Amino acid sequence: MPHYRLTDDDAVAWLHSLPAGSADLVVTDPAYESLEKHRAVGTTTRLKQGKGSSNPWFPIFPNARFPALFQALWRVLKRDAHLYLFCDAETMFVARPVAEAAGFRFWKPLIWDKQHIGMGYHYRARYECILFFEKGRRRLSDLGVADVLSVPRVHRGYPTEKPVALSEVLIRQSSAPGDTVVDPFMGSGSVGVAAARLGRDFLGTDIHPRARALTEERLRLEGALPQPRSDDDLLRALGG
Repeated sequence: MPHYRLTDDDAVAWLHSLPAGSADLVVTDPAYESLEKHRAVGTTTRLKQGKGSSNPWFPIFPNARFPALFQALWRVLKRDAHLYLFCDAETMFVARPVAEAAGFRFWKPLIWDKQHIGMGYHYRARYECILFFEKGRRRLSDLGVADVLSVPRVHRGYPTEKPVALSEVLIRQSSAPGDTVVDPFMGSGSVGVAAARLGRDFLGTDIHPRARALTEERLRLEGALPQPRSDDDLLRALGG
């Protein structure tokens, strides 16, 4: 039976609270800085409150914090593990060299084909990038999977919500049943749901309390159980 542990902490601070080498896989989607620029000129409504969502705008994760993020991710990942980071084409050129400086090997950007175009004024976006990084060396489960993943986008869901089926592909490719999947920007918990369905444990955080409540609700519906707190966790909670 898969287990989970959730918080509503800052992503980098939370990663430093985890034991080194405790994650078998990271799949995550920061609210990258370029979204703020697109929202300012009216080309995206994904992160604001509207008819399709009851969720308010949440803070972006600034590019200046990428060095701290990738260093924390390197620390928490086991050797011979993968990292998948969702971003747009603009953020890809910022994130890649920072991740490489932290020690990761960059293989390539995977392309998520959303099957429907988004908002905008010209050449409206139908895809998003998923940067594929490696720590050490790990073989993918299926070498026949293409680098374009065609999965319909989620309509009228949580802001920037990713389809569970998309996360399932990445989790199958880069982990095994019983492994621990980590997402420090979990949002509505689609990565956690995919992990639970595939028999993996899940650790996640998000700075928005609503995200934690929604993720826990979804994980319980999948039959996942809360992970028992260790003595170290209890001491931290008590300020020890």
